[in-house]
Amino acid sequence: MQRMKMWLLLVLAVLGLATVDLHWVKAEEAPSDPSIEQRIADLEAYMNNSARGSDAVDAKITSNIGGAGPGHNGWMMTSSLLVLFMTLPGLALFYGGLVRTKNVLSVLAQCLGLAGLVSILWWAVGYSLVFDVGGPVLGGLNFTFLKGVTSAVNTNYAYWVSHNVFAMYQLMFAIITPALIIGAIAERMKFSALMLFLGLWMLVVYFPLAHMVWGITGMMNGVWNADASIKAIDFAGGTVVHMSSGWSALVLCLILGKRLGFGKEKMAPHSMVLCMVGTGMLWVGWYGFNAGSAVAADGVAANAFTTTTLAAAVASFTWAMAEYIMNKKPSVLGFCSGAVAGLVVITPGCGFVTPGSAVIIGILAGLVPFFACYKLKHWLGYDDALDTFGVHAVGGTLGAFLTGVFATPEVNPNLLTNLKDVVGQTLWIEQLKAMGLTIILSVVATTVLAYIVKALIGLRPTQEVEKTGLDLSEHGESGYSVE
Repeated sequence: MQRMKMWLLLVLAVLGLATVDLHWVKAEEAPSDPSIEQRIADLEAYMNNSARGSDAVDAKITSNIGGAGPGHNGWMMTSSLLVLFMTLPGLALFYGGLVRTKNVLSVLAQCLGLAGLVSILWWAVGYSLVFDVGGPVLGGLNFTFLKGVTSAVNTNYAYWVSHNVFAMYQLMFAIITPALIIGAIAERMKFSALMLFLGLWMLVVYFPLAHMVWGITGMMNGVWNADASIKAIDFAGGTVVHMSSGWSALVLCLILGKRLGFGKEKMAPHSMVLCMVGTGMLWVGWYGFNAGSAVAADGVAANAFTTTTLAAAVASFTWAMAEYIMNKKPSVLGFCSGAVAGLVVITPGCGFVTPGSAVIIGILAGLVPFFACYKLKHWLGYDDALDTFGVHAVGGTLGAFLTGVFATPEVNPNLLTNLKDVVGQTLWIEQLKAMGLTIILSVVATTVLAYIVKALIGLRPTQEVEKTGLDLSEHGESGYSVE
């Protein structure tokens, strides 16, 4: 406005219609070029993963470093690939090896179907509902259809990572979370029913929960939201991913009912080789899941990398040794289940706890989910086909609680931003609140959605289809061709 006024007066002066006193025409202040000190400060900010001077709201200087930083951006693109690798092919092979031969392709098809369905939902509305600035339960709609999600940086979540890279990284989390539920209902749910149920589940459970825990205005984002009503922490998805999917999986498998012949027929895994290969892929991909959740290639990511390794290795060994003591035989399935359990339990705390705490967490991860899968499941008699509840619900709940016990600002100084009054003292109470809300949301929503889908299209295939196997009946293919 000031500039337009100045030009108008100059034009009038040239025409002789007015005189101009340039002393009172205040020129618009242009941002000054950065000094050598400011340029060095930008480089230091990049190395330390902190804000550059031009990121400040009242910044009076420009920056010669435009957009994202190549190192942090490169790490986050790699982490995105690693997390997708967890689902395709990691989880697909892990679950696929554990089912019977006649149902192996159904598991692979369900994982692939979810990768497509969730990506569409994420593009259309999911990312916006989770990560746009909004209320305590849901974000806004400014990023629908990824509008405005460019290679520039969204400083609400990262100082040196492109907004679109961050969005794609979080998409991979959104893909694997509902895929975990497949394990509980394997071999007995229609493909169409599963896609409809999980599409609704993403809208009702995952998007709100992810915003509450990770959204900048989320009600359970204790680290970054000073106004959070529940000052909880979840570094990489204990509540958002494992508890939500695990508790929902239990409810869904109870509503669905047991597999035909459950408890009477042998339902052993058809390929422990595939299961072990899938486990290795999950373990490798989990580094993107946990260390990538630092959203930078920094010291916090390095700590998460370390604690993830220790917890997974210790839990794998502990689970197998527990089997050795009970059955005199440490099984490959025990090693695999223990590794996944360790990865699950360390997930919410990997960027907050020390390596010593990670070892303790690994021991507990090898024992508590082991008890849930071998004893609790037998006592209660539910048909959780591939132990999604025992590993992910029990493990995720255990991990969320232990995170509140072991988290320390010595590992992650961000805990002092809004949590200095509770970390090391009453943080575990805040964790209990978050755990309770997660369980209630998951259980209630799953119950309602399952019965809606059941009324609309039914949940299970016919008994004939289930006996024949879902591969041929639902997908027209066989996993193996024997000449």
